[in-house]
Amino acid sequence: MTTLLFVAVAYLLGSLSFAVIVSRAMGLPDPRSFGSGNPGATNVLRTGRKAAAALTLLGDALKGWGAVVLARVLAPQFGLSESIVLLCALAVFIGHLFPVFFRFQGGKGVATALGVLVGLDPWLGLACLATWLTMTLVFRISSLSALVTAILAPVYAGLLMGWTSSAITVLVIALLLVYRHKSNLIKLVNGEEGRIGTRP
Repeated sequence: MTTLLFVAVAYLLGSLSFAVIVSRAMGLPDPRSFGSGNPGATNVLRTGRKAAAALTLLGDALKGWGAVVLARVLAPQFGLSESIVLLCALAVFIGHLFPVFFRFQGGKGVATALGVLVGLDPWLGLACLATWLTMTLVFRISSLSALVTAILAPVYAGLLMGWTSSAITVLVIALLLVYRHKSNLIKLVNGEEGRIGTRP
């Protein structure tokens, strides 16, 4: 029961869609109603409100990081093993993708995944952030940056944390992230994917 409680709390934390929350608080249109329809920082940026996009990015990343760190800190007090941290990492990420508070219409998970990875291992998070930033600076295509980072994340995890259940968890998160970007993959292949900061 305690394990289920930890996982449920992590999922509910992940279900807090900061793109929607920040947009409502700042009087902006629902990010699911324009642009790509994705409730994430990149789509919020299409409103021209950089502060709103930054808050969305920060909030989504912090909830991923917070779920992992809280699980790690509290697990010993409840006699739970380290595996609960990995379960909560998955739960908060899935909560972001399919948030119960917003009719299961979630984002694609890039910021939340980054927060989770930083929580699991700061060096892993730094490696992924560096990859994302490099790709973004060169190509200015958010989805391409996310996809390349997702492909490399399990490799980084294996090298930094060993080829254990932690690396498997990162692989599952990466596969889910790639799946959520399937429409972007098609656009990339067709040369139709937009660049960061542009309005479709």
